[in-house]
Order: sequence, then C-alpha cells, then structure tokens
Amino acid sequence: MKKRATSRPSCQPRVEVQLPLPVLGRLRAVRDGFFELCVQVGEQALAALMEQDRTELCGPKWVHDRARRAVRGGSTASEITLGGRRMQVRRLRATAVEGGEVALPSFLWATERDPLNAQTWRAIAAGVSTRKYAASLDPVPATVTERATSRSAVSRRFVALSQQQLTRCLSRPLGDLDLRVVMIDGIDFHDHMILIALGIDTQGRKHVLGVREGTTENSAVAGALLSDVVDRGLEVEQPLLFVIDGAKALRTAIRRVWGALGVVHRCQVHKVRNVLEHLPEALRPAVARAMRQAYDPATSAASAARQLERLARSLDPDHPGAAASVREGLAETLTLNTLGITGALWKTLRSTNPIENLNGGVGLFTRNVRRWRNGAMILRWVGSAVLEAEQTFRRVRGFREMPALTNALHQHVGSSAAKESRHVA
Repeated sequence: MKKRATSRPSCQPRVEVQLPLPVLGRLRAVRDGFFELCVQVGEQALAALMEQDRTELCGPKWVHDRARRAVRGGSTASEITLGGRRMQVRRLRATAVEGGEVALPSFLWATERDPLNAQTWRAIAAGVSTRKYAASLDPVPATVTERATSRSAVSRRFVALSQQQLTRCLSRPLGDLDLRVVMIDGIDFHDHMILIALGIDTQGRKHVLGVREGTTENSAVAGALLSDVVDRGLEVEQPLLFVIDGAKALRTAIRRVWGALGVVHRCQVHKVRNVLEHLPEALRPAVARAMRQAYDPATSAASAARQLERLARSLDPDHPGAAASVREGLAETLTLNTLGITGALWKTLRSTNPIENLNGGVGLFTRNVRRWRNGAMILRWVGSAVLEAEQTFRRVRGFREMPALTNALHQHVGSSAAKESRHVA
C-alpha cells in the first residue's frame, strides 16, 4: 500500500493585531504594576525572614524567656541590593542581652554588595556606559527610593573594581605555567603605549602574562615587562619562542632577559605589509605572492632565504626601500621554517594574530571611553579588559603539535650553542 505525502502549507498564516493607544497605556501600567508587586512581595518576604531570625534570637513575642540571647529593638531605615541598585527598606533590629546590636543573617544576605559589583561589571563589559547604566536596569516603581545608579556612583564603583582586576593581573604567580610561546604587542592610547604579553603553554592554552605602560614601545618598557614576568616565576632556563611584530626594542629586551634561549620569530604578515607599503599598487600583488611562496612551511629556510634575496635584488634598482625592507630581519621571519613547524600550528604562530585578537577585545571593552585622563586609568581599563577576554580563550589551532615545537626549540638552541662554541674555539 502506497503512502501519500501530506501536503503542507508553504508558509504559516500571519495574524496582525492592532491595539489602540489606550490599551497600550494600560499594558504599560500593568507592567509597572507587576514590578511594583514584585518589589512589595520581596520586601514582605525579607521582613518575614528578618522576623524569623529575630524570633530565634529573642524568642516569640510577648513570651518571657530567661534564656533569650537578645531583645527586640524596633526597626530603622537601611538599604539592600536589588537588581543592580541600592534600595531603602525597614531593617528590624535586635540588641544582645550583654549589649550591642546583633546582625540578622537574612539582612546581611540582602545587603551584600557583591551582586551590585557583579551587575556593574557585567554592564560595563557589555558596553553600557556609566551614564546609561540606570536605563539598562529593570524599572522599579516611583515609590521606591533607589541609589547607586548615577553616573558618578557607577564610575566610582568601576574604578574600585578595575583597580582590583589590575592588581590581580599584575600579581598572579606564573611559576606553574609550562610555556613554550610568548607573543608581545603594543596598543596605542594617544600619548601612551600599553605592551601586553600573551603566553601559550604546552597544551595550547593562552595566558595573559602582564601589561606595562610607557610612552613608546622602547626597550626599557619591554625589558620592564619581561623582568616583571620573570620576577613572578616565569622559567628562564628553557627555550621560548617569541613572536613579535619586528620592533627592535622588543628584540633587544628579549636578548637581554633570555639571551640565546629566546628564539625570535617575526610576524610574516607584518613583514609583507611593511614591504608593500614601499611599492606602487601595480607591483604589490606579485611581490606579496612571491613572499608568501617563500614563507610556505614546505620550503626550507635556506631555500626561502634565497628566494627572498632574489626578490630583493629585483627590487633594488627601482625600489631600494622595499628591497631593504625585505632584507631587514630576513632570518627572523623564517624561524618557523628553520624549526620545521608546519600545519595548523604554523598558521597560528606565523603571525601575531592571537594577541592582536586580544587587542581587539581590549578595544571593544574600552570603546565607550572618550577621554583618557592618565596612564593609571589606561592600565586599569586594559587590565580589566584582558582578564575579561581571558575567560573566553580557547586553545590555539595546532595545539597537538606543541610537543614537536618543544623538541625543535631544544634542538635549535643546542645547535646554536654548539656553533657558537666552535666559533669561539
């Protein structure tokens, strides 16, 4: 017996309902009334909990109890945390028999400020400005007196929270991290430069190592950043791969702190971009293609160096600036070829994209700031932003190939040391 396919309508019927303005007004009144009801019920529930706590301390009302620990003391105006704001309520009081007021556990729970701080942090991280913080909260009835939602109150609260986050970022111990890669990049904030160090461990997990503020991306600022991470326990007796954008100040600081154990790889994307800036539009596609072919992981470091040198010689007559840019730091752009890194891990480490993605998160977190008052303010915001972004970190592509990178780094450092010893001899 054949089954018949049941026909289905191509689209669902649309129903349109028109509501007159008076009805909309009543719905709005119903919504406001619902919030008011929720607040009133909440106040009554809190009052009942406080009375229960007070009964446990003082005993039932109008019943003489020689063993009671406290006596009832009426009520007073106080505040609790509710929905990202502070709200006035009547607090029941109890006084100890020996003297002194006794705190009721239910009121302590209701007045806890952590939910207020958490709501403020979530709002700022989501892009809500301090001026619009109050508008982002659920409305409460006009009869309710609320506090801690003004622009200045939210700003003060965030300053304290961001300072805590910065302290946490700059003081975390790093001794337990088994890192193999460190990426360093800077972010410009008008007259200030913020350097950020991002580490990748043997499991491919990313860790924010530290931030440092300065006026330029110079060797002193970079050295201070690296010295700080060393002081917090980062191992300096094992080889590390440093992926940087090519700044000479960073290379100088790495050599000074890590010596020969600091293997530097320059971002190939930055190098291609720098070379193309010296060329007219017509030549850029061919030169970019030639450089990408040289950087291919299947190409040996020696062969890639020869290809890049031929490219530089071809550019010498008409575009000496581009030729000089190709030759500058040529060996460091081929570090991954020298180490024999291929596959997904090569795609991850060939550029500074992982830390630039982090920098993009910093820009998103700070997008509402219109005026940077000083370096301390910048550091607070950046420290908060990187710790917020760290919660969304995933393992890098090619993390399963990290053991191969570890072996390659040890072999590279060992062979370099052997060559140096033979040269000295």
